Amino acid sequence: DMAEPIQQLTRNNSPQERQTIPFTLIQRKEKLGDLLYEKRQYGKAKWACIKMKEKQYEQSICLGFMKLMRYICEQNSSGLYLGITIPIVTIVHTNESQSEMTQSVTVAYYLPEVLQDQPPHPFDSDIIIEEWPSTIVYSR
Repeated sequence: DMAEPIQQLTRNNSPQERQTIPFTLIQRKEKLGDLLYEKRQYGKAKWACIKMKEKQYEQSICLGFMKLMRYICEQNSSGLYLGITIPIVTIVHTNESQSEMTQSVTVAYYLPEVLQDQPPHPFDSDIIIEEWPSTIVYSR
């Protein structure tokens, strides 16, 4: 089921073709010279998002990512490969008291700059295009 998106990705995605999302570095945490994480601020932008709720957290992330890859690799109203932006963001949801994680996660793909004004519509109705305000992201 993922053969075509993976082939499309490997054909069209050399490292120089990956678009890094513009951000402002807020904090960088290192330990013994190794980067643990960065706290970044991304500006207001449009993202393709999918919310998943599988039995395992990792399964939700994988399935959400696969659905987004189909959107990126031609299953969209433009019929074109959209290009990869990095990072792909995973939002972990917590219960109401914020004391524990739930099984629900959102996987989000930043739409490349050239698509921000008119993003292609996804064929998968589970994927929605959202405009996020300026957002703080922790990246590893």
